[in-house]
Amino acid sequence: MNLFDVYPINDITITKGRGSYVWDDKGERYLDLYGGHAVISIGHSHPYYVERITKQLESIGFYSNSIKIPLQQELAEKLGKLSGKADYQLFLCNSGAEANENAMKLASFFTGRKKIIAFSRSFHGRTSLAVAATDNAKIVAPVNETDNIVFLPFNDVDALEEYFAKHGNEVAAVIIEGIQGVGGIHVATTPFLQAIRNLCDQYGSVFIADSVQCGYGRSGKFFSHDHSGVNADIYSMAKGMGNGFPVGGIIIAPHIKPVHGMLGTTFGGNHLACAAALAVVEVMENEQLVANAEKIGNYLKAQLNAIPQLQNVRGNGLMIGFDVPDEYSALRKNLLLKHKIFTGEAKPNTIRLLPALNITSMEVDLFTNAVKEELLQ
Repeated sequence: MNLFDVYPINDITITKGRGSYVWDDKGERYLDLYGGHAVISIGHSHPYYVERITKQLESIGFYSNSIKIPLQQELAEKLGKLSGKADYQLFLCNSGAEANENAMKLASFFTGRKKIIAFSRSFHGRTSLAVAATDNAKIVAPVNETDNIVFLPFNDVDALEEYFAKHGNEVAAVIIEGIQGVGGIHVATTPFLQAIRNLCDQYGSVFIADSVQCGYGRSGKFFSHDHSGVNADIYSMAKGMGNGFPVGGIIIAPHIKPVHGMLGTTFGGNHLACAAALAVVEVMENEQLVANAEKIGNYLKAQLNAIPQLQNVRGNGLMIGFDVPDEYSALRKNLLLKHKIFTGEAKPNTIRLLPALNITSMEVDLFTNAVKEELLQ
Protein backbone atom coordinates (compact mmCIF):
# COMPACT_ATOMS: atom_id res chain seq x y z
CA MET A 1 0.00 0.00 0.00
CA ASN A 2 1.23 3.48 -0.89
CA LEU A 3 0.50 6.72 0.90
CA PHE A 4 -2.17 8.94 -0.63
CA ASP A 5 -0.03 11.71 -2.11
CA VAL A 6 -1.56 15.03 -1.01
CA TYR A 7 1.45 17.03 0.21
CA PRO A 8 4.63 18.22 -1.52
CA ILE A 9 7.30 17.15 0.95
CA ASN A 10 10.96 17.88 1.58
CA ASP A 11 13.32 14.92 1.34
CA ILE A 12 14.16 15.15 5.05
CA THR A 13 13.43 12.59 7.77
CA ILE A 14 13.31 14.11 11.26
CA THR A 15 14.15 11.67 14.04
CA LYS A 16 14.70 13.85 17.13
CA GLY A 17 13.69 17.22 18.53
CA ARG A 18 14.83 19.32 21.48
CA GLY A 19 13.66 22.85 22.15
CA SER A 20 13.84 24.87 18.93
CA TYR A 21 15.95 22.29 17.10
CA VAL A 22 15.31 19.05 15.23
CA TRP A 23 17.73 16.47 13.84
CA ASP A 24 17.41 14.30 10.75
CA ASP A 25 18.34 10.65 10.27
CA LYS A 26 21.82 11.72 9.16
CA GLY A 27 22.48 13.62 12.37
CA GLU A 28 22.08 17.05 10.76
CA ARG A 29 20.65 19.73 13.07
CA TYR A 30 17.98 22.21 11.93
CA LEU A 31 16.66 25.36 13.59
CA ASP A 32 12.87 25.07 13.61
CA LEU A 33 11.12 28.41 13.12
CA TYR A 34 7.88 26.83 11.90
CA GLY A 35 7.00 24.29 14.58
CA GLY A 36 5.05 22.06 12.21
CA HIS A 37 2.39 24.71 11.38
CA ALA A 38 2.55 26.52 14.76
CA VAL A 39 2.01 23.32 16.74
CA ILE A 40 5.19 23.30 18.84
CA SER A 41 4.44 25.85 21.54
CA ILE A 42 6.76 24.88 24.41
CA GLY A 43 9.59 23.39 22.36
CA HIS A 44 10.22 19.90 21.08
CA SER A 45 10.35 17.17 23.75
CA HIS A 46 10.17 19.55 26.71
CA PRO A 47 11.24 17.43 29.74
CA TYR A 48 8.19 18.33 31.83
CA TYR A 49 5.87 17.57 28.92
CA VAL A 50 7.50 14.18 28.33
CA GLU A 51 7.31 13.31 32.03
CA ARG A 52 3.65 14.39 32.36
CA ILE A 53 2.53 12.30 29.38
CA THR A 54 4.64 9.29 30.38
CA LYS A 55 3.22 9.21 33.88
CA GLN A 56 -0.31 9.48 32.58
CA LEU A 57 0.22 6.69 30.06
CA GLU A 58 1.53 4.43 32.81
CA SER A 59 -1.83 4.72 34.59
CA ILE A 60 -4.46 5.11 31.85
CA GLY A 61 -4.31 6.69 28.41
CA PHE A 62 -7.93 6.65 27.35
CA TYR A 63 -11.49 6.19 28.38
CA SER A 64 -14.53 7.80 26.83
CA ASN A 65 -16.60 10.72 28.06
CA SER A 66 -19.15 8.31 29.53
CA ILE A 67 -17.29 8.58 32.86
CA LYS A 68 -15.84 11.39 34.97
CA ILE A 69 -12.41 12.57 33.84
CA PRO A 70 -11.15 14.97 36.53
CA LEU A 71 -8.26 16.04 34.30
CA GLN A 72 -10.80 17.85 32.12
CA GLN A 73 -11.94 20.09 34.96
CA GLU A 74 -8.33 20.67 36.03
CA LEU A 75 -7.51 21.76 32.49
CA ALA A 76 -10.57 24.01 32.32
CA GLU A 77 -9.62 25.78 35.54
CA LYS A 78 -5.99 26.34 34.57
CA LEU A 79 -6.93 27.38 31.04
CA GLY A 80 -9.50 29.83 32.40
CA LYS A 81 -6.89 31.40 34.65
CA LEU A 82 -4.18 31.66 31.99
CA SER A 83 -6.52 32.96 29.28
CA GLY A 84 -8.43 35.38 31.51
CA LYS A 85 -11.70 33.70 30.53
CA ALA A 86 -12.47 31.91 33.79
CA ASP A 87 -16.25 32.29 33.42
CA TYR A 88 -16.30 30.56 30.00
CA GLN A 89 -17.07 26.86 29.42
CA LEU A 90 -14.74 24.32 27.80
CA PHE A 91 -15.59 21.68 25.20
CA LEU A 92 -12.68 19.47 24.17
CA CYS A 93 -12.15 17.86 20.78
CA ASN A 94 -9.18 16.81 18.68
CA SER A 95 -8.22 19.37 16.01
CA GLY A 96 -8.63 22.93 14.82
CA ALA A 97 -11.04 22.01 12.05
CA GLU A 98 -13.16 20.11 14.55
CA ALA A 99 -13.07 23.06 16.94
CA ASN A 100 -14.28 25.47 14.25
CA GLU A 101 -16.88 22.97 13.06
CA ASN A 102 -18.32 22.73 16.57
CA ALA A 103 -18.13 26.50 17.08
CA MET A 104 -20.21 27.22 13.99
CA LYS A 105 -22.64 24.39 14.75
CA LEU A 106 -23.11 25.68 18.30
CA ALA A 107 -23.70 29.22 17.02
CA SER A 108 -26.41 27.92 14.71
CA PHE A 109 -28.03 25.96 17.54
CA PHE A 110 -27.93 29.03 19.78
CA THR A 111 -29.37 31.51 17.28
CA GLY A 112 -31.57 29.20 15.22
CA ARG A 113 -30.03 30.79 12.11
CA LYS A 114 -27.98 29.51 9.17
CA LYS A 115 -25.85 32.32 7.73
CA ILE A 116 -22.20 32.58 8.72
CA ILE A 117 -19.90 35.43 7.70
CA ALA A 118 -16.28 34.57 6.89
CA PHE A 119 -13.63 36.69 5.19
CA SER A 120 -11.32 36.83 2.20
CA ARG A 121 -8.11 34.75 2.58
CA SER A 122 -9.61 32.91 5.56
CA PHE A 123 -8.62 29.36 6.51
CA HIS A 124 -10.72 27.52 9.10
CA GLY A 125 -10.03 23.85 8.38
CA ARG A 126 -10.78 20.97 6.03
CA THR A 127 -13.90 19.38 7.47
CA SER A 128 -17.30 20.02 5.93
CA LEU A 129 -18.43 23.36 7.40
CA ALA A 130 -14.92 24.56 8.27
CA VAL A 131 -13.73 24.17 4.68
CA ALA A 132 -16.91 25.80 3.37
CA ALA A 133 -15.87 28.86 5.43
CA THR A 134 -12.34 28.71 3.99
CA ASP A 135 -11.56 31.07 1.12
CA ASN A 136 -9.78 28.57 -1.14
CA ALA A 137 -11.86 27.05 -3.91
CA LYS A 138 -9.21 24.40 -4.63
CA ILE A 139 -9.89 22.56 -1.37
CA VAL A 140 -13.68 22.96 -1.28
CA ALA A 141 -15.34 19.87 -2.77
CA PRO A 142 -18.73 20.22 -4.46
CA VAL A 143 -20.42 18.53 -1.50
CA ASN A 144 -19.01 21.23 0.79
CA GLU A 145 -20.41 24.16 -1.17
CA THR A 146 -23.21 26.00 0.61
CA ASP A 147 -25.07 29.29 0.34
CA ASN A 148 -24.98 29.55 4.13
CA ILE A 149 -21.41 30.94 4.09
CA VAL A 150 -20.92 34.55 3.01
CA PHE A 151 -17.42 35.90 2.31
CA LEU A 152 -16.74 39.58 2.91
CA PRO A 153 -13.52 41.59 2.48
CA PHE A 154 -11.11 41.29 5.41
CA ASN A 155 -10.74 44.46 7.52
CA ASP A 156 -13.51 46.27 5.61
CA VAL A 157 -15.84 47.78 8.22
CA ASP A 158 -18.13 49.39 5.62
CA ALA A 159 -18.79 46.10 3.82
CA LEU A 160 -19.52 44.37 7.13
CA GLU A 161 -21.95 47.07 8.27
CA GLU A 162 -23.68 47.05 4.89
CA TYR A 163 -24.22 43.28 4.99
CA PHE A 164 -25.58 43.37 8.54
CA ALA A 165 -27.91 46.23 7.65
CA LYS A 166 -29.47 44.07 4.93
CA HIS A 167 -29.22 40.57 6.41
CA GLY A 168 -28.29 40.91 10.08
CA ASN A 169 -31.31 38.97 11.36
CA GLU A 170 -30.17 35.94 9.33
CA VAL A 171 -26.58 35.87 10.63
CA ALA A 172 -25.80 33.06 13.07
CA ALA A 173 -22.13 33.95 13.46
CA VAL A 174 -19.09 35.83 12.27
CA ILE A 175 -15.89 33.76 12.28
CA ILE A 176 -12.52 35.47 12.03
CA GLU A 177 -8.86 34.73 12.68
CA GLY A 178 -7.25 37.46 14.77
CA ILE A 179 -4.19 36.98 12.58
CA GLN A 180 -4.71 35.06 9.37
CA GLY A 181 -2.20 32.23 9.14
CA VAL A 182 -2.49 30.31 5.89
CA GLY A 183 -3.79 33.51 4.30
CA GLY A 184 -0.41 35.17 4.80
CA ILE A 185 -0.12 36.70 8.31
CA HIS A 186 -2.69 39.47 7.98
CA VAL A 187 -3.69 41.11 11.27
CA ALA A 188 -7.33 41.98 11.93
CA THR A 189 -7.49 45.65 12.86
CA THR A 190 -8.87 46.86 16.16
CA PRO A 191 -11.71 48.87 14.52
CA PHE A 192 -12.70 45.79 12.48
CA LEU A 193 -12.85 43.43 15.47
CA GLN A 194 -14.71 46.03 17.51
CA ALA A 195 -17.22 46.44 14.67
CA ILE A 196 -17.79 42.68 14.63
CA ARG A 197 -18.42 42.73 18.38
CA ASN A 198 -20.83 45.65 18.16
CA LEU A 199 -22.78 44.24 15.20
CA CYS A 200 -23.05 40.78 16.78
CA ASP A 201 -24.43 42.41 19.92
CA GLN A 202 -26.86 44.51 17.91
CA TYR A 203 -28.23 41.65 15.82
CA GLY A 204 -27.93 38.75 18.29
CA SER A 205 -25.20 36.95 16.32
CA VAL A 206 -22.29 34.94 17.71
CA PHE A 207 -18.70 36.22 17.46
CA ILE A 208 -16.36 33.25 16.85
CA ALA A 209 -12.66 33.98 17.32
CA ASP A 210 -10.69 31.39 15.36
CA SER A 211 -7.62 31.14 17.57
CA VAL A 212 -6.35 27.81 16.26
CA GLN A 213 -3.10 29.24 14.92
CA CYS A 214 -3.01 32.78 16.36
CA GLY A 215 -4.07 31.83 19.89
CA TYR A 216 -2.50 30.11 22.87
CA GLY A 217 -0.04 32.89 23.62
CA ARG A 218 1.56 33.06 20.20
CA SER A 219 0.66 36.72 19.59
CA GLY A 220 2.04 37.97 22.91
CA LYS A 221 -1.43 37.80 24.47
CA PHE A 222 -3.30 34.58 25.11
CA PHE A 223 -5.72 35.21 22.23
CA SER A 224 -4.64 37.50 19.41
CA HIS A 225 -8.12 39.05 19.49
CA ASP A 226 -7.24 40.34 22.98
CA HIS A 227 -4.99 42.96 21.36
CA SER A 228 -8.18 44.75 20.30
CA GLY A 229 -9.84 44.67 23.70
CA VAL A 230 -12.84 42.61 22.56
CA ASN A 231 -14.34 39.45 23.98
CA ALA A 232 -15.65 36.85 21.55
CA ASP A 233 -18.53 34.49 22.35
CA ILE A 234 -16.61 31.38 21.28
CA TYR A 235 -12.86 30.85 20.89
CA SER A 236 -11.55 27.87 18.94
CA MET A 237 -8.18 26.36 19.87
CA ALA A 238 -5.81 23.58 18.76
CA LYS A 239 -2.26 23.70 17.26
CA GLY A 240 -0.06 24.70 20.24
CA MET A 241 -2.63 23.43 22.73
CA GLY A 242 -1.02 19.98 22.84
CA ASN A 243 2.53 20.71 21.63
CA GLY A 244 2.16 17.93 19.07
CA PHE A 245 -0.46 15.76 20.74
CA PRO A 246 -3.81 16.09 18.91
CA VAL A 247 -5.89 18.33 21.17
CA GLY A 248 -8.49 20.93 20.26
CA GLY A 249 -11.30 22.74 21.94
CA ILE A 250 -13.67 25.66 22.12
CA ILE A 251 -14.33 27.91 25.07
CA ILE A 252 -17.85 29.24 25.21
CA ALA A 253 -19.26 32.37 26.88
CA PRO A 254 -21.58 31.73 29.83
CA HIS A 255 -24.72 33.02 28.09
CA ILE A 256 -24.59 30.09 25.63
CA LYS A 257 -26.10 27.18 27.56
CA PRO A 258 -25.36 23.51 26.84
CA VAL A 259 -27.98 20.89 25.99
CA HIS A 260 -27.21 17.18 26.24
CA GLY A 261 -26.43 15.74 22.82
CA MET A 262 -25.86 19.01 20.93
CA LEU A 263 -22.08 18.35 20.81
CA GLY A 264 -20.15 15.14 21.28
CA THR A 265 -16.80 13.45 20.82
CA THR A 266 -15.18 10.05 21.33
CA PHE A 267 -11.54 11.00 21.68
CA GLY A 268 -11.84 14.62 22.78
CA GLY A 269 -10.69 15.28 26.34
CA ASN A 270 -9.29 11.79 26.92
CA HIS A 271 -6.81 11.26 29.75
CA LEU A 272 -3.68 11.43 27.61
CA ALA A 273 -4.86 14.48 25.67
CA CYS A 274 -5.61 16.32 28.91
CA ALA A 275 -2.21 15.40 30.32
CA ALA A 276 -0.54 16.87 27.22
CA ALA A 277 -2.66 20.03 27.36
CA LEU A 278 -2.06 20.45 31.09
CA ALA A 279 1.68 20.12 30.58
CA VAL A 280 1.55 22.89 27.98
CA VAL A 281 -0.51 25.23 30.17
CA GLU A 282 1.73 24.60 33.19
CA VAL A 283 4.96 25.19 31.25
CA MET A 284 3.52 28.33 29.67
CA GLU A 285 2.63 29.69 33.10
CA ASN A 286 5.81 28.62 34.90
CA GLU A 287 8.16 29.85 32.17
CA GLN A 288 6.10 32.98 31.32
CA LEU A 289 6.01 32.06 27.65
CA VAL A 290 3.30 34.53 26.64
CA ALA A 291 5.52 37.37 27.81
CA ASN A 292 8.49 35.78 26.05
CA ALA A 293 6.51 35.58 22.82
CA GLU A 294 5.88 39.32 23.01
CA LYS A 295 9.47 40.18 23.91
CA ILE A 296 11.24 37.96 21.38
CA GLY A 297 8.61 38.71 18.74
CA ASN A 298 9.32 42.42 19.02
CA TYR A 299 13.05 41.72 18.75
CA LEU A 300 12.54 39.52 15.69
CA LYS A 301 10.38 42.11 13.93
CA ALA A 302 12.95 44.81 14.64
CA GLN A 303 15.72 42.66 13.20
CA LEU A 304 13.66 41.91 10.08
CA ASN A 305 12.67 45.53 9.60
CA ALA A 306 16.37 46.42 9.57
CA ILE A 307 16.89 44.27 6.43
CA PRO A 308 16.00 46.59 3.54
CA GLN A 309 15.31 43.86 0.98
CA LEU A 310 12.40 42.46 3.02
CA GLN A 311 8.95 43.93 2.55
CA ASN A 312 5.89 44.38 4.75
CA VAL A 313 7.10 42.76 7.98
CA ARG A 314 3.92 42.11 9.97
CA GLY A 315 2.28 40.14 12.75
CA ASN A 316 2.26 40.09 16.53
CA GLY A 317 4.41 38.16 18.97
CA LEU A 318 5.81 35.02 17.39
CA MET A 319 3.40 34.94 14.46
CA ILE A 320 5.31 36.95 11.88
CA GLY A 321 5.31 37.19 8.11
CA PHE A 322 7.24 39.16 5.53
CA ASP A 323 7.23 39.38 1.75
CA VAL A 324 10.18 38.46 -0.43
CA PRO A 325 10.77 40.25 -3.75
CA ASP A 326 10.82 38.05 -6.86
CA GLU A 327 14.60 38.26 -7.23
CA TYR A 328 14.96 36.53 -3.85
CA SER A 329 12.30 33.88 -4.46
CA ALA A 330 14.76 31.10 -3.54
CA LEU A 331 15.27 32.49 -0.03
CA ARG A 332 13.08 30.00 1.83
CA LYS A 333 14.52 27.01 -0.04
CA ASN A 334 18.09 28.19 0.59
CA LEU A 335 17.40 28.78 4.27
CA LEU A 336 16.34 25.14 4.55
CA LEU A 337 18.91 23.44 2.33
CA LYS A 338 21.97 25.62 2.96
CA HIS A 339 21.40 26.97 6.47
CA LYS A 340 19.27 24.15 7.91
CA ILE A 341 16.43 26.45 9.02
CA PHE A 342 12.75 25.52 8.74
CA THR A 343 10.31 28.32 7.90
CA GLY A 344 6.78 28.40 6.49
CA GLU A 345 5.26 30.08 3.48
CA ALA A 346 2.08 31.60 2.12
CA LYS A 347 1.52 32.08 -1.58
CA PRO A 348 2.76 33.83 -3.54
CA ASN A 349 5.84 35.25 -1.80
CA THR A 350 5.39 35.35 2.00
CA ILE A 351 7.65 33.64 4.53
CA ARG A 352 5.86 32.72 7.76
CA LEU A 353 7.61 32.37 11.12
CA LEU A 354 5.87 30.37 13.87
CA PRO A 355 8.58 29.22 16.30
CA ALA A 356 8.20 27.76 19.77
CA LEU A 357 7.22 30.35 22.37
CA ASN A 358 10.44 29.75 24.33
CA ILE A 359 12.76 30.62 21.45
CA THR A 360 15.70 32.84 22.42
CA SER A 361 17.23 35.99 20.94
CA MET A 362 20.34 33.93 20.09
CA GLU A 363 18.26 31.69 17.87
CA VAL A 364 16.63 34.73 16.27
CA ASP A 365 20.12 36.03 15.45
CA LEU A 366 21.05 32.71 13.81
CA PHE A 367 18.05 33.13 11.53
CA THR A 368 18.44 36.80 10.67
CA ASN A 369 22.18 36.37 10.01
CA ALA A 370 21.35 33.57 7.58
CA VAL A 371 18.78 35.79 5.85
CA LYS A 372 21.32 38.59 5.50
CA GLU A 373 23.92 36.20 4.11
CA GLU A 374 21.51 34.98 1.44
CA LEU A 375 20.32 38.44 0.44
CA LEU A 376 23.85 39.82 0.12
CA GLN A 377 24.96 37.17 -2.35
